[in-house]
Amino acid sequence: MNPSPALPFIDLSPGEDSPDIQAAIARVIERGWFVLGPEVEGFEAEFASASGVSFAVGVGNGTDAITLALRALDIGPGDEVIVPAMTAAFTALAVIACGARPRIVDVDAETLTMDPAACAAAVTSRTRAVVPVHLYGQPADMEAIRRVADRHALAIVDYCCHAPLATENGVPVGTRSHFGAFSFYPTKNLGALGDAGALVTNDIALAARVRRLRNGGQRDRYHHEEPGVNSRLDEMQAAVLRVRLPRLPDWTARRRALATLYREHMPEGVVPVRERDPGHVYHLFPVRVAARDALGAHLAKTGIGTLIHYPVPLTAQASFSAYQPPDCPVAACAAAELLSLPLHPRLEDADVTRVTREIALFRERRTTA
Repeated sequence: MNPSPALPFIDLSPGEDSPDIQAAIARVIERGWFVLGPEVEGFEAEFASASGVSFAVGVGNGTDAITLALRALDIGPGDEVIVPAMTAAFTALAVIACGARPRIVDVDAETLTMDPAACAAAVTSRTRAVVPVHLYGQPADMEAIRRVADRHALAIVDYCCHAPLATENGVPVGTRSHFGAFSFYPTKNLGALGDAGALVTNDIALAARVRRLRNGGQRDRYHHEEPGVNSRLDEMQAAVLRVRLPRLPDWTARRRALATLYREHMPEGVVPVRERDPGHVYHLFPVRVAARDALGAHLAKTGIGTLIHYPVPLTAQASFSAYQPPDCPVAACAAAELLSLPLHPRLEDADVTRVTREIALFRERRTTA
């Protein structure tokens, strides 16, 4: 009997868009303009329109996007910024990069996005901002978080790295906050061929300030109004993103269809993270299972790739120990149980059936052993 073909967790090589990507790269090379040129300007306009905001500003990566947003809001040394315990460490590292102190809080037990009650309890006299993360493509409970922010006059920077085109109650994420911060790292729903990021906002003054800060604080060439950084979206990545952006709605619809199929066929005892809003865009499809490592090993033996996001919550990261993070039991429990299953637009329905069938076999063997 022939073994089943490998089903990788993700395939980052260009697919149906390959001819257009090659043409876009050739266009940039032929033009000979590689940094902050017409491709960046075109992408910024197109991404702002797709995101439902007035302005988009391309930057070097998603981490810089958060840091530059906080700097544009005059947040720095002596200030605190609330972040969730379940996210990549770069979320809190971005806070440290602007000189502020991250305040790490626990997450909701079902959605694993920032717990609004934990956010409210963490506010101190030094708290200036909150950075909710739309984890796995799932919008955080922004209505509740906004109530906390309004009560304490806090700025909000949505981290939307997993969530381009996601909506909460029909409203695009990042559009009701001071900023929405995006990463276009190659694994993302809208991925470049390297590092890339952007900020979106409806505030013309904030957009203008980020444009200065990303380019050394320059008002115009050789005139530096304030200390900035070098975090510029390059023309090559912008050209690739312009090719892929029109395809994103169809790719998102496919992700949602695959997630529905997973939910319909998932065996008992393996629990997908709850969908709290149909605006979820399913960057990842994590499930919770007590025998996480054993299930991952079983799937690997059958050729099915999985990953773990994120096995170490921010509270357990050595890099944040100086900030005395509190216990976050919900995040700690989830970190020990989560396993991300393959989900991307190139999957066939049969691939999902194969994954859930293997999970069912795993569960059956453990029950009868």
